[in-house]
Amino acid sequence: MEDGLDDLADVMSSAPAGEQPSEADAERARLHRRRVRRGWLITVGILVAILAAGGGYTAWALSAALPAPDVATRVPTVAAGAPVALQLPADRAAAIAVVGAANDIGTDGLHGISGDDAPRPIASISKLITALVVLDAHPLQNADDPGPTLTFSKADHALYDQYYVLGAAIAEMPTGSSMSLHDALTMMLLPSASNYADAVASWAFGSRSAYLSAAHAWLAEHQLNGTTIVEPTGVDARNASTPSDLLAIAKLAAANPAIAHIASMATATVPGIGEVDNTNDLLGQNGINGLKTGNNGPGTFALLYTATFNLGFGQPLTAVGVSLDGESREQVDADVTRVLQSVSAGFHLITVAAAGTPVGTVETAWGGSAQLVLSSAQSLAVWSDTPITATIALTATPTGEDGQQVGVATWTAGSRTTSVPVVVRGAIAAPDDWWRLTHPGLLGKAAPATTPTPTLPPSATPAASPASPTAP
Repeated sequence: MEDGLDDLADVMSSAPAGEQPSEADAERARLHRRRVRRGWLITVGILVAILAAGGGYTAWALSAALPAPDVATRVPTVAAGAPVALQLPADRAAAIAVVGAANDIGTDGLHGISGDDAPRPIASISKLITALVVLDAHPLQNADDPGPTLTFSKADHALYDQYYVLGAAIAEMPTGSSMSLHDALTMMLLPSASNYADAVASWAFGSRSAYLSAAHAWLAEHQLNGTTIVEPTGVDARNASTPSDLLAIAKLAAANPAIAHIASMATATVPGIGEVDNTNDLLGQNGINGLKTGNNGPGTFALLYTATFNLGFGQPLTAVGVSLDGESREQVDADVTRVLQSVSAGFHLITVAAAGTPVGTVETAWGGSAQLVLSSAQSLAVWSDTPITATIALTATPTGEDGQQVGVATWTAGSRTTSVPVVVRGAIAAPDDWWRLTHPGLLGKAAPATTPTPTLPPSATPAASPASPTAP
């Protein structure tokens, strides 16, 4: 190569034909050839370097990591359900209190009342107060404890005729017969036998007047200032109480294992008597498991009740309620059924996710794009109009693969939560070689960490009409 360069330089710098160059001209020619030779060597070196560098760049550009795609999410919000509306009778006194699942219905629970809170005759609900006062003085150890034995006297036997004349509920009580306190309480609470209530009250305190003194002290101790008791059975219309006092009495009765157990039985077999039926014909319906009916004729039908709802919230709800002023047992039963069903209707099964709902986008620097969608449908049990909040957490960087799970959408209402995977819909093709070769500044950068923070405004996800679970 060096000889070729010399020849080229000689040609380029040769003197015209027939002329003999001077010594100075010859020296200048040699220096010129040397400079030309050096220039060509530098040029060739640069070309070789460029070719070598070009091959390395190409290899790097075609294999370098691609820039992470831009991911934007929108929170799939869902409208809350309709607010609970307790269906209490408009023209009769009634009240209800529901507690449990504090994160859903609140620590104070749900309360409703219709009519005023003035005292009203409570009829045979008086027998429930009698049972509480007696067990306060003679407690049973548990729900099945028979307790002490009562032997009925001739005076007790005479109570049968006295209450028969008054038209009250009664049951046989032969002179000299005996039964356990538990069974005697069963007789006064299930078939509502007034002669048994009077006999048990006198047995517990020695006389009816002594019972009344104990009852008044018990009412005062529990601050039941709106309640008046003048005898143990309820045949006297002066036995009266307010709806709010009756709710407190229902809570005390439900907390007593013996009373709660007895009041929950639809029927019972009592030795010496046989099978007796509970006057509460709503037992087992709409979660009702107690407590006591009352009736002194039209306008006085009443029911003091307890109920338990298990609607799948992890914690059952308990209700105590009272319905008064009924014209008939059927009317009271309808009032109680209506309000309990309205409590159940306060729980909505709301569709929060529909499969394929768009919740975001994926866009690449080379022009590729795909959607983020919910992978499946999902519902959430919600109380009343509890707000439903939603979030999306990204857990992986999209790779461009159709169906790749890249995050989770979560909905929360009170104590309830549910989630659905977020997936990519639509494959994103890799860029071609030319794009890689012409965008070196975008290659080789580390992917940013994923974030659950939404970057687009929320968009409403259509929800199916709420369905109300049914209380057991």
